Amino acid sequence: MSNTASACQDLAPTVDTHSAAPTTDRRFLETEVIETSATEVDTLAAERAVRDLLVALGEDPTDASLRETPRRVAAAFTELLRPQPFQLTTFPNEAGYHEPVIVRDIPVRSLCAHHMLPFIGVAHVAYLPGERIVGLSKLARLVEHFSRRLQVQEQLTAQIADALVEQLRPRGVGVLVSAEHLCMTVRGVRARGTHTTTSALRGLVREDPSLRAELIAELRAQR
Repeated sequence: MSNTASACQDLAPTVDTHSAAPTTDRRFLETEVIETSATEVDTLAAERAVRDLLVALGEDPTDASLRETPRRVAAAFTELLRPQPFQLTTFPNEAGYHEPVIVRDIPVRSLCAHHMLPFIGVAHVAYLPGERIVGLSKLARLVEHFSRRLQVQEQLTAQIADALVEQLRPRGVGVLVSAEHLCMTVRGVRARGTHTTTSALRGLVREDPSLRAELIAELRAQR
C-alpha cells in the first residue's frame, strides 16, 4: 500500500504568480461530485404519519413517554435516508501500482426496503488500479453514500461496485458485503446470529478466474 500513500495526503496548493488566490494543479487532482437525491423530506407529514401509526397500534401519542416520539422518529429517518453529496477524489497512478488495493471492514448501516428495519455489517472494497488511484477515505464515503437510503443488500453491493467503475475506471473491482438483517433476527424466523453475504465483481476481477478466486479469498479472510 506504500505506493498509494499519496492518495491519503492533503494536496498542497500551487500559487499562481499572477493572482493571490491559490490554485490546484488539475493534472494531479480529479474530483467527481457524487450527488444525492433532490427529493426533500416533508418533516411535518412524516411526524403526522408516525403519530397515526402510534394510534393504529393502540398507543396514546399524548402519553408523556410518546409525546416527542413522532418528531424523534421523523428526524431519525431523515438522517438515515438522506445521503450527503461528496467529492470522489482521484490521483494519477504515477508509481504504476497494479496490485489490488483493498479497504476492509467499512461499516455498513442501512434500512431494509422491505421492512424499514436496519441491517448492519461491513463492506470490503477492492480495485485494480488503472491510470488513476482513489483517495482511500472516499471508498468508505462511497459505501456510506449508498447505504443511507432504503436498500436491498444485493442492490447496495452492485451500486458501490458500479459507481467505482464509472468514476475511477479501474481494471477491476470487487465488493463484498456481509450484514445482519434485523428483519430476520428480531422478527419472523428470528434467526439470531445469521449474516447475509453478497458480492459484486467487475472487469478483470470477474473475467480472470485465478484473480477472482485470489481476491475473493482475500476479501473473505478473517483478520
